[in-house]
Amino acid sequence: MKWTIKKFEELTVNELYSVLQLRSKVFVVEQNCPYQDMDDVDQKAFHLFCTENNVCVAYARLIPQGITYAEASIGRVVVDPEYRGKDIGKVLMVKAIEQIHRLFNTSNVTISAQLYLLRFYNELGFKETGETYLEDNIPHIKMKL
Repeated sequence: MKWTIKKFEELTVNELYSVLQLRSKVFVVEQNCPYQDMDDVDQKAFHLFCTENNVCVAYARLIPQGITYAEASIGRVVVDPEYRGKDIGKVLMVKAIEQIHRLFNTSNVTISAQLYLLRFYNELGFKETGETYLEDNIPHIKMKL
């Protein structure tokens, strides 16, 4: 498996296609949630992804301060269903947090977490801030590191 981080304009067409394919596979098809994935944040973000045989199997979008939240943010966190249960999600988030520190010179990170992953994010040091809310008909909670 190969880990890569790139700015939007550095992504190859094939890398971008593979990332969007994974995001669609999980967020739209698996979660049965039609929503507008391309939201004009990708162009401002860094893209951290893991590939195997040139196919994206894990991904997170690293967003600078002041775009989604006042703090830096990690979003679109996803692992291919065939690769779950192998701690790839944890490795992905640890790498994402490290890159946030390196790229944006901050340790303050805010996320919008799907509620069913609350314990996963708590184990990484994130704490809930506020009440649960629906985002694209899925329960979420705002969390901060």
